[in-house]
Amino acid sequence: MNSGRRGAGDFDYERGGASYSAHRRADPTITALVHDALGAAPTVVNVGAGAGSYEPTDRYVVAVEPSATMRSQRPPHLARAVDAVAESLPFGDDAFAAAMATVTLHQWRDAAAGLRELRRVSRGPVVVLTFDAQALGRFWLTEYAPDLVAAEQRRYPSLDWIAEQLGGRCVVTPVPIPIDCTDGFAEAYYARPEAFLVDSVRRSQSAWAFVSDEAEAHAVARLRSDLADGTWRERHGHLIDQPVYEGSLRLLVASP
Repeated sequence: MNSGRRGAGDFDYERGGASYSAHRRADPTITALVHDALGAAPTVVNVGAGAGSYEPTDRYVVAVEPSATMRSQRPPHLARAVDAVAESLPFGDDAFAAAMATVTLHQWRDAAAGLRELRRVSRGPVVVLTFDAQALGRFWLTEYAPDLVAAEQRRYPSLDWIAEQLGGRCVVTPVPIPIDCTDGFAEAYYARPEAFLVDSVRRSQSAWAFVSDEAEAHAVARLRSDLADGTWRERHGHLIDQPVYEGSLRLLVASP
């Protein structure tokens, strides 16, 4: 059985993160929204930075990433990341004009402590890209991998709770997912179901580590069958030409 082997958080990126940079590339549309939310902040700390997705290159950025495997996948044009965890950032109070954390909060061992640290080191906005757990249940993948979606829903803190931890004024905005989204989280493939038949795609989605091998094999086999006989298209074919998907992706911007 797969398991959430614990490293700095609930998933072991040293063993499971090797293929992330191949499938989890910053999507341009989402990038523009994240960078706009950072405003004109000249200095930014990017916590849980991974391989560098969504990291601005037009300002001074300090990236924080505890996984050596993920740090090694950062492209040459980005600065080397600091080896630290969200819950204990090695920076002074108000050290940065803004802070960001993109698709990482659910990985943290102590999300409340990490969010408090984001607020502590930022004198301006804190930008968090995450998912609404309840909205995720509407995605068609639930029909094939209910255990996976249930695991994801348990991992994501509620949006209200995140806002409460950050304090100040928090604005939550739904983020439309483009049909050709390059960041390979589950909903990115809303119109490309065949992607879930590819092992490396699934390995770049940490949720599969919380599903048994048997449940994963069953989900893949059923989806393959439904794609072959037209069942998936009959149920969800309208998505194939739908330019954007209003799923569970959310952008939170907390101002002090």
